[in-house]
Amino acid sequence: MSKDKVTTAAIRRMKAEGKPVTMLTAYDYSLAKIVDEAGIDMILVGDSLANVMLGYDSTLPVTMDDMIHHVKAVCRGAGCAMVVADLPFLSYQVSVAEAVRNAGRFLKETDAQAVKLEGGREIAGAVRKIVDAGIPVVGHLGLTPQSIHQLGAFKVQGKDEQAAQKLIDDARALEEAGVFAVVLECVPTLLAKKVTEVLQVATIGIGAGPYCDGQVLVIHDMLGLYPRTSPKFVKKYVHLHADIAAALKQYKKEVEERSFPGPEHSFSMSEEVLAKVY
Repeated sequence: MSKDKVTTAAIRRMKAEGKPVTMLTAYDYSLAKIVDEAGIDMILVGDSLANVMLGYDSTLPVTMDDMIHHVKAVCRGAGCAMVVADLPFLSYQVSVAEAVRNAGRFLKETDAQAVKLEGGREIAGAVRKIVDAGIPVVGHLGLTPQSIHQLGAFKVQGKDEQAAQKLIDDARALEEAGVFAVVLECVPTLLAKKVTEVLQVATIGIGAGPYCDGQVLVIHDMLGLYPRTSPKFVKKYVHLHADIAAALKQYKKEVEERSFPGPEHSFSMSEEVLAKVY
C-alpha cells in the first residue's frame, strides 16, 4: 500500500505522538526521487543550493528564479515527501506584500507545499500574512545564514541568557504567527530541548541536539558530496566525493587505453551488410 503524501496535519500529529520527523535537502529531480523513496518525511529545497549547486560562497546571491527552477525539479521527483521551499534573501524582508507574493509564487509555479523564512519577531507579521493567504510556513531560528554579515560568523547561537531568551521569545512569536514547524540551527542542546517543550509546533534541528522533534541535514554534506570542511553537527554517512572521483579517474584511464567501451557496451551488425556499403 502506497504511503500518503506528508501534510502539515501529519507533521503536527507526529509532534503530538512523539514520532521523529525526518528532513533532508534536495535540489534536483534525481536526488529528490531517492530521498522520497527512502521515506524521508520532508524535502527542503534550501537556499544552500547557492553553495552546493551554484558555487557561491554564501546563500545571499541566490534569486527567486533560481529557487523556482530547482523547486520545480524537486517536486517532479517527490511523491510522498512534503516539499518546503526556502524564500531567498530579500524576497520577504522588503515588505509584507512582497513576502506574500513571493511565497505564493512557490505554490503557483511549482508543486511545493510550504515555504521557509529565516528570522523571529521581526518577520512574524509577514509570516502571519503568508499563512492567512493559505500558505504553510516553516520558521528558522538560531544561526540564520542569510544574516551572516550581521551575525559575524557561523557560530552557535543563544548561549547566554539574553540570547537564549530572545530565541525562545522569537519561537513563540513564530508559533503565534502560524508556522507549523521551526528549524533550529546551531543552538545549544538544552536550549533546543526547552524550545521544543515550549512549542506546540514541531522543531527540526540542525546542530541543535537530539531533543528536537525532527532533524535536517544538507544532503551534500551527509553524503560527502560537497568538498568543504563540514560543520561539527554533520555526520557523513558515506564519502561519495572520493568514490565519484575514483570512478571518473578509472573511466579516463579505460578510455585512454581503449579498454572502454568493450564488446558488451557495443552494437553489432552483419559484415555482409557492411561490405555492400560504399
